Parts: sequence; structure tokens; C-alpha cells
Amino acid sequence: MAIVQFPLKLTARRMLAPSVAHLSFVRDDGQPLDYIPGQFIQVHFHYADGTATRRSYSLATVHDHALGPGEAVEIAVSYVPGGAATALFEGLAMGDAIQASGPFGRFCLMPNDANKRYLLIATGTGVTPYRAMLPLLEKAIAQRGIEVVLLFGARTPQELLYGDEFRAFADAHPAFRFVPCFSRELPDDPHPDVRHGYVQQFLAEFSPDPATDIAYLCGNPNMVDACFESLKEAGLPVPQIRREKYVSSK
Repeated sequence: MAIVQFPLKLTARRMLAPSVAHLSFVRDDGQPLDYIPGQFIQVHFHYADGTATRRSYSLATVHDHALGPGEAVEIAVSYVPGGAATALFEGLAMGDAIQASGPFGRFCLMPNDANKRYLLIATGTGVTPYRAMLPLLEKAIAQRGIEVVLLFGARTPQELLYGDEFRAFADAHPAFRFVPCFSRELPDDPHPDVRHGYVQQFLAEFSPDPATDIAYLCGNPNMVDACFESLKEAGLPVPQIRREKYVSSK
């Protein structure tokens, strides 16, 4: 079956970090993008020699799905020096359109989940699906009384994508803990939940429990693999560990 493509028109751009941009689009064909938080889209373009290629980007859109499909399509894009996708996005002016397809993927919260806690673990742009999940997590906290821990790895405070949003959500929802893990430098006045090191070093601190937990792993493949092994050692069965690896491509 052929993949159906649609145009996305750029409506806003802001830098989240020195090399990561948050881009907002709308579908330029008048249709909504009906997606489940955690899914991704693919952007289609051509190399300079005319060869067709595509890149995958998790949707970062925060939308109340009780209101129906949303209009905004938001992604976080890492700028890679010399990268073909980087050249595509840096060359986009407001109102320009790109071709996309989707949504795809099953890295989503499941409606029949009966767990007591979610362990959400990410590095870099791997945190974008968790931003999209915030309305569903808020609903699950209110309706099921779940707890959520978000362990998010970044090198420096400047590279903590959506950090202010996650901290504000944690401040408003005591059942949600936001634990930034900085591998290189700490902020000047760190929150008590800030850690110095890599996310996989601090996973054991939260005592993963197969009786209560479902874990999500998204981002750097080495982090995903290390945390996957730690969670299995803690007794979590593989169906309770949901993974998405981000491999950087130019």
C-alpha cells in the first residue's frame, strides 16, 4: 500500500537548545492530523543528487484529544552540521511547505494499562513524545491515581529540552516527578530532583517494580540498551518495557 503524503506549512520556529529547534506546522491540505501521543511522522525530501529520502520525528504536540484532532503539528529537530535534513529545515521560511506522511508507531500509552506507575526515560529529542503525552498523563493521574517519574538526560542545562514545561507540570502535579540528569554541568541553583550523571546511573534509585511499573525508553540507543537490561534485571517483563531508539542521521 502506498504511503499517503501531505503538505505541512511552517508556522513557527524557536530554538530549544543551541542545536535543537522546535518547529510548528499546520497541514496545508485542510485536514487534521489525527494522532496518538507517542507517534511520529516522516518528512520526505531529496538529496542534492535527487535521491529520495526521509527522516522520522516524534510529535511533540500537546493537544487535548478529547477535543478531537488538532491542527498544530509540532516536532523537535536536531541540527547536524552538514546534514541534508538540517539544510532542509534551516532553509524553510515561514509559510514554506514540506512533504510528510504518518502518523506511525506504537510508542504510546495503552488505554488498558492498569499499572500504578510510569517510568519515562529519555535523552535528547527522545523526550518529545513525553511532552505530547502530558494531557493523557494528567488524565491518568486524576482518574487512576498513577505516579509518573520522568528521568531525562542532557549534557548541560542549555540542552534540557522543554525543561521549564516539565518542571511546571511537576509543580502542578505532585504525582509527577521530573528528574533531569546532567552529564556535564549542573544549573546554578539546582532543584532537589536534579542529578549529576547519566540517566542509567539513577534508574535503580526509583526501585523499578514489575508489580507496579511500565517503563518507556526513548533516545540514545546506548542509554536505551543499558536501561532495558537494568529493568529486566529488576524483574520487569519485556512487554512492560516499551522502547524507541533514536539514531542520528545526516
